Amino acid sequence: MGGSCTQRRPAGRRQVLFPFLLPLFYPALCEQIRYSIPEELAKGSVVGNLAKDLGLSVLDVSARKLRVSAEKLLFNVDAESGDLLVKDRIDREQICKERRRCELQLEAVVENPLNIFHVIVVVEDINDHAPQFHKDEINLEISESVSLGTGTILESAKDPDISMNSLSKYQLSPNEYFSLVVKDNPEGGKYPELVLKKTLDRETQSTHHLVLTALDSGDPPRSGTVQILILVVDANDNPPVFSQDVYKVSLREDVPPGTFVLRVSATDQDEGVNAEITYSFLGVADTARHVFSLDSATGNIVTHQPLDYEDVERYAMDVEAKDRGSLSTQCKVIIEVLDENDNSPEIIITSLSDQILEDSKPGMVVGLFKTRDQDSKENGEVTCNLSRDIPFKIHSSSNNYYKLVTDGALDREQTPEYNVTITATDRGKPPLSSSATITLRITDVNDNAPVFHQASYVIHLAENNPPGASIAQVSASDPDLGPNGHVSYSIVASDLEPRALSSYVSVSAQSGVVFAQRAFDHEQLRAFELMLQARDHGSPALSANVSLRVLVGDRNDNAPRVLYPALGPDGSALFDTVPRAVQPGYLVTKVVAVDADSGHNAWLSYHVLQASEPGLFSVGLRTGEVRTARALGDRDAARQRLLVAVRDGGQPPLSATATLLLVFADSLQEALPDLSDHFEPTDPQAELQFYLVVALALISVLFLLVVILAIALRLRCSSSPSAAGGCFGSVLCSKSGPEIPPNYSEGTLPYADNLCVPGNQTNPAFNFLTSVEHCPATQDILNKDSSSVLLASVLTLSVEADKNTFKQVSI
Repeated sequence: MGGSCTQRRPAGRRQVLFPFLLPLFYPALCEQIRYSIPEELAKGSVVGNLAKDLGLSVLDVSARKLRVSAEKLLFNVDAESGDLLVKDRIDREQICKERRRCELQLEAVVENPLNIFHVIVVVEDINDHAPQFHKDEINLEISESVSLGTGTILESAKDPDISMNSLSKYQLSPNEYFSLVVKDNPEGGKYPELVLKKTLDRETQSTHHLVLTALDSGDPPRSGTVQILILVVDANDNPPVFSQDVYKVSLREDVPPGTFVLRVSATDQDEGVNAEITYSFLGVADTARHVFSLDSATGNIVTHQPLDYEDVERYAMDVEAKDRGSLSTQCKVIIEVLDENDNSPEIIITSLSDQILEDSKPGMVVGLFKTRDQDSKENGEVTCNLSRDIPFKIHSSSNNYYKLVTDGALDREQTPEYNVTITATDRGKPPLSSSATITLRITDVNDNAPVFHQASYVIHLAENNPPGASIAQVSASDPDLGPNGHVSYSIVASDLEPRALSSYVSVSAQSGVVFAQRAFDHEQLRAFELMLQARDHGSPALSANVSLRVLVGDRNDNAPRVLYPALGPDGSALFDTVPRAVQPGYLVTKVVAVDADSGHNAWLSYHVLQASEPGLFSVGLRTGEVRTARALGDRDAARQRLLVAVRDGGQPPLSATATLLLVFADSLQEALPDLSDHFEPTDPQAELQFYLVVALALISVLFLLVVILAIALRLRCSSSPSAAGGCFGSVLCSKSGPEIPPNYSEGTLPYADNLCVPGNQTNPAFNFLTSVEHCPATQDILNKDSSSVLLASVLTLSVEADKNTFKQVSI
């Protein structure tokens, strides 16, 4: 793919090449855009509208950064109009030396997309130099015996201009003895020859003064003059003659100074002084005079300074042989300089992209460069290579121009920059090479999502934490740069109620620290889970989620709670009866307690703190069962008081106590005295109450036989045991299961026995409790000793009587 460029000539001296079709968006470069200007054009002069010739609008000039580059920047581009302007003095003779064709190579560079175009500015010669002779005066000695028609070659004038502006003719001032003949030089140009047209006579005129004028064909023409002084000498009629008219030799440019080049040789048929010949350069440029030296006696030419093919490829010099009689002749010496591979290739970076995105596709142009080797032929042919293991490659364009393009995927997180080394090698023997290293920095894109440092987080948090305290920190990293790598945190989901979430926890968007907004209670909330999100600030933003599970650990903040034995309404302990003839190991009762904590904090143990008779009872360490440790002795009191401590396994442990009042009796009548002894008044009112209760109890005995008789008649009349009455209608049934608070379901297992107590719980009299399976069944009540039932009935009646007594006492 490539564009084509055509040529046209505008008005005036400028010659502009306009592109016929210039595609800006394909990778190939246009062949050439050519302009033609005269030398010595004023600074700021317009060479041509480069933007228009490239097919760019005026807005594109600045937007696409149109500019030109060259080894010596003599031109620039007007950013407003797109005109190519002269920036510095353009002297064709200084720039192109003696070359017939003077062309300046420019590169026009545009960006977005990056492209380059070749521009050639042809510098046309103007007549700004007059012909000039090397000397202001030419001194000649001509023998008077010289025959008519003898010619003497004169020094040629030099005019650095070319074509019509170069030297075109010579003119000789009018005289009667000499005429001027202009001859063509084999190397190009013309040289003058002075021809004798009238016999000289030294005695008549010994000197002749002539003026030689050199003219060019410019408009207007320029000229230069030299004075010719001719001394007429006595006859020396044989001039020297060279063995060759032209001497040619080839010389390698790497020869050292002092190297012998060649020897010119001339002979003179005269004898004596007239045959002595001296050699000298005639009209040789200063560059050649400095490089070569000529031995005036021997004619040997040797190098005086190092040669450089790149500066001068060929030397053409005139050598004059003159005898002592002032007769002379000339020959031409041509020295061809042979190129050697003495110049390493140069790498010139033309343009580099300042932004290379890491998601750039292969084939994207990231830089332009060119190579230059001053050597010729194979010595100047250059190939380029890149350093290995980099995702870039070189595409050759034209005229030693190259494109540096991507050749693979880029990843800034793995390699943020590349040091690309370009090596240019010529084809000389041995080959020479040079290298240039450029740094290509990769621009970040948001192609990496944040990554949490853990797949999930589990946090153990003890309950009763202070509100506002930090409980955890999540952390995510993003290898991208700037906003693409800046991570913020948020809570996106939870198993808590959405409305209540903000009152439980919060997360810092910057640090990822999770804060507790309240104190947690293990007994109410054992665990909850959050879904946290880390999101970067790229466009579009990328995110990652992680789960955070918070386990609320238990603290020993709940003391054991005794469910049985329960206290009376006045806070006093309840009594229980134990047969006197019990054997060791007899289950007297069971202390039931629960702890709202969990684990070791809810692991309860039971201990006897105080006993009326040490060693009479034992308590199960883990079960709380109170059993007789031995049989009741004669000296043992019938009434026993047992203080049991319930401790949990926390650190420090918490505890509760339960008081058991046990009466050893085989019947109710036997138990009553012990019961009455229990109520020791602490004040007159309490003592009075005690005696009233005892009195009422004795009165109640009168009803005992009636009750027994009623029960017997009831049993006989009933066809089945299930017809019996339940708990005399005054016994209240209560299951411990439903009365256990719900928060105890997480702690110690509740006591599963059912308890029956007398119906009037507000009565200050003691209550009788027993463990039953189903309270309403009469046979369950009767499982106990009948005395216990009777005792319950009597106490109930006693309480009613006690109420009446209290009323009377109050009156």
